[in-house]
Amino acid sequence: MTVVSSKEFVAHQEKYFDMALEERVMIQKGDNMFIIQNFVPHDEPDVIFEPDDDFYESITMDELRESAHKHIHKLFANK
Repeated sequence: MTVVSSKEFVAHQEKYFDMALEERVMIQKGDNMFIIQNFVPHDEPDVIFEPDDDFYESITMDELRESAHKHIHKLFANK
């Protein structure tokens, strides 16, 4: 995985698009991250991307919400 600034990406777009064919490229602009991970060949516009390993390791919104609530309750309990 390669992480580049938005200025670096704009200056060398072709390099990073070529790199994205082989690996994940992340572009950082301020606090935001953009991912160039896959491409759709011009002759296959209806390609459906399958979830990757990161997707299966992620948590659901309900799990995130429950964890955040527990953390917030601990913070207030300690005051």
